[in-house]
Amino acid sequence: MSDDAGDIQVQAREARERAYSTPLAELNPAQSSLFQADAMWPYFERLRAEDPVHWTPAGDLEAHWGITRFDDIVAIDTNHQVFSSAGGITLPPSAARIAAVEAQGGGNAIGGMFSGEDASGQPRGPSMFIAMDPPKHDVQRKTVSPGVSPANLVVLEPLIREEAGRILDSLPIGEPFDWVDRVSMELTAMTLATLFGVPQADRRRLTRWSDVVMAQPGHGVVDSWEQKRSEMMEYGMYFMNLWNQRVNAPPTGDLISMLAHGEETRGMDQFEYLGNVILLTIGGNDTTRNTISGSVYALNKFPDQYAKLRANPDLIPSMVSETIRWQTPLAHMRRTATEDFEFQGKTIKKGDLVVMWYVSGNRDETVIEGDPNLYDITRERPRHHVSFGFGIHRCVGNRVAELQLKIIWEEILKRFPEIQLLEEPKRVYSCFVKGYERMLVKIPTRN
Repeated sequence: MSDDAGDIQVQAREARERAYSTPLAELNPAQSSLFQADAMWPYFERLRAEDPVHWTPAGDLEAHWGITRFDDIVAIDTNHQVFSSAGGITLPPSAARIAAVEAQGGGNAIGGMFSGEDASGQPRGPSMFIAMDPPKHDVQRKTVSPGVSPANLVVLEPLIREEAGRILDSLPIGEPFDWVDRVSMELTAMTLATLFGVPQADRRRLTRWSDVVMAQPGHGVVDSWEQKRSEMMEYGMYFMNLWNQRVNAPPTGDLISMLAHGEETRGMDQFEYLGNVILLTIGGNDTTRNTISGSVYALNKFPDQYAKLRANPDLIPSMVSETIRWQTPLAHMRRTATEDFEFQGKTIKKGDLVVMWYVSGNRDETVIEGDPNLYDITRERPRHHVSFGFGIHRCVGNRVAELQLKIIWEEILKRFPEIQLLEEPKRVYSCFVKGYERMLVKIPTRN
């Protein structure tokens, strides 16, 4: 057994002991440190079994109802009348956390977003269509949907395939390298730059800004709140310049032009525009890149599945869906109750925060056929997962994500008999984005 494997087993055992020894009323899986250590699983296992609609006390993040079972998540996600997105889709920091950040000089930068005031002088940050309710949500989503439509995917596919081949052909053979940086980030950045209509030379700026949006200073991405604030301002100025360019030019097929010329969006203010830019950046970057990395990790952890894939490349579509379930690149989504509501024997009060733990729903033993903790690329219903959400907020770019993962593995299998994971990856410090900062691998030989 390697040292890494031994450490992981110890961490898993300790996490299980904590999860089952903590009084149920105090159990709180919404901790970034748990996710970075990949130690949240027994918390969700216990909650699914003992308290699937769980009032979770405040920690770094606000108190909330945690929904951990598959069918309950679907019920909440499809009831946007009672469970609104308008208050935001992630857990906000608790009062204690805000006070701690202010003491560190973070000021009002804890959201890491652009800020300003509305007409009444109240503080205001960006607003995105995923954090809106109908009818505003519907018209803004409809405006950008053509950019990720089946017709546009036909145009995108050869571009993605060409880039995937270039990336893979540039990789060293027999030498360690970081898969996240060299492959996952590169492919998703290229696709996102194409969708935005920005120069490919700027594609890694998109990756950086996506990371900065979600970063908590002191955990590897930015060192201070001042640095985060500065980089967010740079991000905002870049995209305001793009808006000004697009709005004064004939319409084109990129997402920025669609927003600038859309009948329902061309009059949006900068807060709505920049909010949608943030949504599209993170949605087009973090989720897909972490699923690409997750596929390499999963196939190494389950070598029998890797052997099946090499023997039968026709399993790639099934593998793609199973990876999206098993990885679950966004761990949760949040809603706010618009009225008192009885749900599974609990009374959710108006104004309460409700968190759908997609990462738990995808491991629900009562719904996922077979052992949901296993990675099985021959699973009977691999698309039966909650990773893309349900209802009006179902992921608008899900087909683009699946296409990138499908193409990269088609091209990998043409070139390499194996990609070897050399050590446990470094995971993201977040309980929202479930992903990887670094993953050291080696490709022993080419086909």
